[in-house]
Amino acid sequence: MPQDRRSSLRGAQLDRSTAKGVPETVQSLSPSYRLAFADEDFLCKDELRPVRLQLELLKFEMLLDEHGIDSTVVMFGGARIPEPAQKHTARTQTLADLTHFYDEARKFAQLMTKKAMASGNRDYVVVTGGGPGVMEAGNRGAQDVGGVSIGLNIVLPHEQAPNPYVTPDLAFNFHYFAIRKMHFLMRARAICVFPGGFGTLDELFEALTLIQTGRMARVPFLLFGKDFWEKIINWDALSEAGTISPDDLELFRFVDTAEEAAQLVDTWEPIGAREGIPGR
Repeated sequence: MPQDRRSSLRGAQLDRSTAKGVPETVQSLSPSYRLAFADEDFLCKDELRPVRLQLELLKFEMLLDEHGIDSTVVMFGGARIPEPAQKHTARTQTLADLTHFYDEARKFAQLMTKKAMASGNRDYVVVTGGGPGVMEAGNRGAQDVGGVSIGLNIVLPHEQAPNPYVTPDLAFNFHYFAIRKMHFLMRARAICVFPGGFGTLDELFEALTLIQTGRMARVPFLLFGKDFWEKIINWDALSEAGTISPDDLELFRFVDTAEEAAQLVDTWEPIGAREGIPGR
């Protein structure tokens, strides 16, 4: 990792440490006396929302730069899909039937992570939402082959902790969904979407919208499970209604296996590279 830039000015961390050693008086114990950047109550005020947005944008970006990660393979998918050995815990028969996608996600992550390792972990690094289900399978597959992977968790009322397969130095936690989704896509070399619920659908359509409108390069966009996706979304009806163009149906491909997906990642026409990828 790069060293901190040298400066002739006294550092913020040193002042923060020094301030902790100030004698306790009525004045020094007052909240007003706290250093602004070390005052959590101050930073959590509504008026500081723009600062918090910037902090969430910068922290992840700076740490990935420090790790030399240039591009990622995004894996979206449901948190409620268990591994096949635990299919008896599935809430519904449909979820039990979808457990084979846990294995496909794990295999696909293995294949992508081998590509990442060949690049010195600069490109094709797997990134997931860091939670259970398909996300866990992605991080687990990367660990299987000795590679690294990223987990982008978010604070939720009822969950969530990073799954145990996320590389510890690449485990992140977010407050803002918007910044988290932005980070998913800023370095995306490919996007793979497995069966899932509201969160997965949200991520799917936001990414497709960015590509459709030219706000993002056309990267390999793969939907695992043709039967599932054609049952959940009537793609042809959207085209026939004219609410999307028939050409928009070419923005993605259906796949059912990890091998099929990996081949498409390798052979996808690099339209974005030809037209120029929008700046981050």
